[in-house]
Amino acid sequence: MKQSSQNKNIILFDDAARTRLLPLTFTRPIADLRIGILTIAEKWQKQIPANFSFKTEAYLQEKYPLILDEANIFVNGSLIPDSEMVETIQRLDLGQVLLKNKLLLAAKLTKNDALNFDFKQVSQFEALQYDKEIFKLENTYDLFTQNEKALLSDFKLITKGRTSAEISPTNNVLGKENIFLEEGVEMEFATLNASKAPIYIGKNTLVMEGSLIRAPFALCNNSVVKMGAKIYGATTIGPFSTVGGELNNCVLWGYSNKGHEGFLGNSVLGQWCNLGADTNNSNLKNTYVAVRLWNYETESFAKTGLQFCGLIMGDHSKSGINSMFNTGTVVGVAANIHGTEFPRNFIPSFADGGYKGFKLNTLKTVFEVAERVMQRRNIELSQADKNILQNVFELTQKYRKF
Repeated sequence: MKQSSQNKNIILFDDAARTRLLPLTFTRPIADLRIGILTIAEKWQKQIPANFSFKTEAYLQEKYPLILDEANIFVNGSLIPDSEMVETIQRLDLGQVLLKNKLLLAAKLTKNDALNFDFKQVSQFEALQYDKEIFKLENTYDLFTQNEKALLSDFKLITKGRTSAEISPTNNVLGKENIFLEEGVEMEFATLNASKAPIYIGKNTLVMEGSLIRAPFALCNNSVVKMGAKIYGATTIGPFSTVGGELNNCVLWGYSNKGHEGFLGNSVLGQWCNLGADTNNSNLKNTYVAVRLWNYETESFAKTGLQFCGLIMGDHSKSGINSMFNTGTVVGVAANIHGTEFPRNFIPSFADGGYKGFKLNTLKTVFEVAERVMQRRNIELSQADKNILQNVFELTQKYRKF
């Protein structure tokens, strides 16, 4: 995490929403989720000079450590910061907690109090009530339904006081004033419509000729939009990712690929995911009824109230060519899906198969595949990563009925 010479020590903690945000939080704290352009942790880092660390599940702490100081500001990691919240939290005194009704937003604690702090019981501390609206993640689908709001906020935060790199005149552009290019962008003969919302193109990215992009849209550093891609907002493509075909209101995190034809809509893909050629998902039922989605908190399908809801996919999961995902499908971590018919709407972690049934995708195989995939990006599958996957394997065993 970002370090600073400032004496503030901020700890981003997971709250009860973590379970509802599974499978995306099986492999990371809530604050490491990407929504808009930045992860939640990156949003806080840009607004408060401080040392940052995480309070999360024990098996994640090796990769996302907790660092305590004599004075510690605990911040709810599911909160998207705004200027008023940032100012309020920084004004907290030791022994004070900030609440929104009964929801804990933040606390400033001594090291001793922090060691024994129960996030569900704060009555022994001085409580302050926050009377402004908050922006908070509660469910997996918030990542795409609220992506536009987060993207607009991040765009202002990142580009304030800065000047965009030049846009090549070969591109067909509407709303040039709402487009920001970082250095190292290669983009020729693309069409960008930013007449009603912003478009952010990150460092060292490639937007190939014939791409059609409608705002709001963010392409993070070192990512690629392939020829003839059709992208509707609000869509975010995380760093070191490749996309092609048709996308509508999607969030892809880092190092994931949807590089070929096929439709992906109202969906979230974790890191190191890959969708094979002509993979498609449904984001709307033929009956137009609201979508039900697998919920790890209730361990059942729960109402979302959404008419449009596509695919939620955890880290290291893959689909083969011509794969199909039904409306409101949840895929766990390290699953391998293949076949040309619809599989079930809930695919547990470490499942290998499709509509004809599943078998176990063993840890040995998952490690071997992950090592090969990550080596292509010159990244090592660390022992900490393996330990996380081992824990997820054990935690999700009860869902594998094959």
